[in-house]
Amino acid sequence: MEYPDIIYTKDGRVATITLNRPERMNAFSGAMIDSIQRALQDAAADDEIRVIVLTGAGRGFCAGFDLKQSSDPGGSPPPRQAMVQGPQMPLTFASIDKPIIGCINGAAIGWGLELALLCDIRIAAENARLADPHVNFGIIDDNGGAYYLPRLLGWAKACELAFTGQPIDGKEAEKIGLVNRAVPLEQLETVTYEMAGIMANQPPMALQLTKRAMRNGLVSDLKMSQDYVVVLLRQLVGSRGLVEMMKSGREKQR
Repeated sequence: MEYPDIIYTKDGRVATITLNRPERMNAFSGAMIDSIQRALQDAAADDEIRVIVLTGAGRGFCAGFDLKQSSDPGGSPPPRQAMVQGPQMPLTFASIDKPIIGCINGAAIGWGLELALLCDIRIAAENARLADPHVNFGIIDDNGGAYYLPRLLGWAKACELAFTGQPIDGKEAEKIGLVNRAVPLEQLETVTYEMAGIMANQPPMALQLTKRAMRNGLVSDLKMSQDYVVVLLRQLVGSRGLVEMMKSGREKQR
């Protein structure tokens, strides 16, 4: 299967989606939007894959939507159509139970920042530039930013970023909780895949249902959340992963 404008690879239990338009700082094309969503769905359906990493080729993570993109009769849809497709991505990401790690190797601007927000965990280069400049262009966040920014940062800090459109670097992003960690660029790939490896070695069903339970908890009260957790626990009881974990635990206690 072809995935235009991205590189999609699998290495053991980890799948990597690399945005691959370095000459445009990985700005979104219509083909890229479609490719990302199809690659995510493929990784979700592959039982061998337990963790997904999302990153960019070259110097940037993603510079947002490519406003210079033109209609291509042979493939990519025109900008207006691509902008209609794009806002579906938050729903695609939210449907994936496997952990998604954003490896932010450079600029994450506009839709690029929103793409990073769709990931469960974000690890950024210290010198990465992150910004939400939608308001500067007379438009609003339409790819998940309006939903995730206040939840991640709190109301006041989210308003500051969204209302001013001013950029911050990776270090500041870590300080305010926008990214989990900020590391020197030369260490970014190593740190990202070390974390991916830890997650990939967890019992897969427990890992995925933990993510599902936490996501449900964001929109539930405590009683509803607990009821849902009980339903998920019933799926785990007797599972191979749980049986192996219990056996390992008993052996360690001897």
